[in-house]
Amino acid sequence: MSPGNSIMNGTATNGHINKIVKTEISREIKETNENNGFTNGKHTIEDKEWSPLSWRTKTIKQAVVYEDKEHLQRVSNSLQHLPPMVTPTEIHNLRNQLKQVALNKAFLLQGGDCAERFEYCSQDSIESKLKVLLQMSLVLVWGARIPVVRIARMAGQYAKPRSSPTEKVEGKEIPSFRGDNVNGYDPSDRKPNPERLLSAYFHSAATLNYVRSLIGSGFADLNRPSEWSLHHVRSNGTRQEYQTIVDRLTDSLNFMRTIGANTSFSPISNSLNSVDLFMSHEGLLLDYEQCLTRLLPDPETGEKKWYNVGTHFLWIGDRTRQLNEAHVEYFRGIQNPIGIKVGPSMKPDELQNLLDIVNPNKEIGKVTLITRYGAHQVEKYLPFHIQAVKESGHIVVWACDPMHGNTKQSLSGVKTRHFNSIIEELSKAIHIHKANNSQMNGVHFELTGEGVTECIGGSMQLADADLSLNYKTSCDPRLNYEQSLDVAFLIAKYYEKERFGYLPSL
Repeated sequence: MSPGNSIMNGTATNGHINKIVKTEISREIKETNENNGFTNGKHTIEDKEWSPLSWRTKTIKQAVVYEDKEHLQRVSNSLQHLPPMVTPTEIHNLRNQLKQVALNKAFLLQGGDCAERFEYCSQDSIESKLKVLLQMSLVLVWGARIPVVRIARMAGQYAKPRSSPTEKVEGKEIPSFRGDNVNGYDPSDRKPNPERLLSAYFHSAATLNYVRSLIGSGFADLNRPSEWSLHHVRSNGTRQEYQTIVDRLTDSLNFMRTIGANTSFSPISNSLNSVDLFMSHEGLLLDYEQCLTRLLPDPETGEKKWYNVGTHFLWIGDRTRQLNEAHVEYFRGIQNPIGIKVGPSMKPDELQNLLDIVNPNKEIGKVTLITRYGAHQVEKYLPFHIQAVKESGHIVVWACDPMHGNTKQSLSGVKTRHFNSIIEELSKAIHIHKANNSQMNGVHFELTGEGVTECIGGSMQLADADLSLNYKTSCDPRLNYEQSLDVAFLIAKYYEKERFGYLPSL
């Protein structure tokens, strides 16, 4: 919206907001009060310390500068009137499941594209991502023998933070590609366009609608795991290993059918025929997130609270988690479960303060800490972060992101990640948690269900020279279908051995 664009440009701070901006924000607060029926003077947004607009009074990182402020205002008005994509009931369902993860009674699998493209909103692309996440979760359930909570980086992951606002293409300096909801990947289309925010909403809604249709139509039916295609799995060993799991599961499910456990009146029937799959994205563009933040009844208490209804789960990136700035201010007020990326630059006391800000009531599992250090730095930083959280009294979900800290430049000049480094950070994270009387509760991957060649290694034994075969990412390199299954198998085998009293490594 136009009132905050001086702030959005990163040029204003809390001590330098002029009277015009304050007046405009007050006007927007008044309009928001009226839109939500708060005109009786008893429960106005101004009475509260937080509102969906209060982030505008803060300095902001990763700002998007729109030349046409009136165009942005028109788009924002349209977004505010569009219906929710998710409901408070779904959000609370995820919060309850993540509470179980934080209490070590379930395991989190979060994965998807680094940056979604609008063109990924297609049948094949959606089905392939859904398929690989479901197959990975099946493998993890088999190995760990606990429920798996599935969150996709999907239906909204259209924006990306960048280390520089510009880049050089063929010797010419142009604005960096910020994601499809900001500007185009083509060098001639790099001007930020507010209309792309509307496109992001409709592509997200279409993606989510098809995912729901697939799940509701039996796509995730555990009675039919053999129907999940394995034609992408080129390694005979990996294919046989997965087929063994499918055979064992099928045998168990046949037994359950024999005793009537899959009938409609059985209490576990729904667990066999469908799964929960939640959506997530980085909450980067606050103009967009604000428009999808709605005051709705809490399904458990009936009290009206603020929910981001554009997705189930949002996270704060490592570049935007400053304690007194805009993104933390926004995140502290929403009821959705949230993630925080934690890297080498996070000081232990800063982590404690951040948790107190975004989760002052210390609700179990409200916050997922997504650690991303790199294989060679995880031992240096993770122990101190674990101890800091223990001292704070917060009970969080600990998820390992072994992708972002292990990005390197290949010999051919493109960004890549080595499968061995990914596994090394995962293995070290598991053992560091154990050594500190903690537990790694989940994993966070950038992956795709397609046969891309962006990461080196894995059972396919992809080499640097193979990257050019099918290198498609517009941002960071992703695990392909087979590499994703490789990771799931290694984690599952680790937990299987642990259940039998071994002290394995990945």
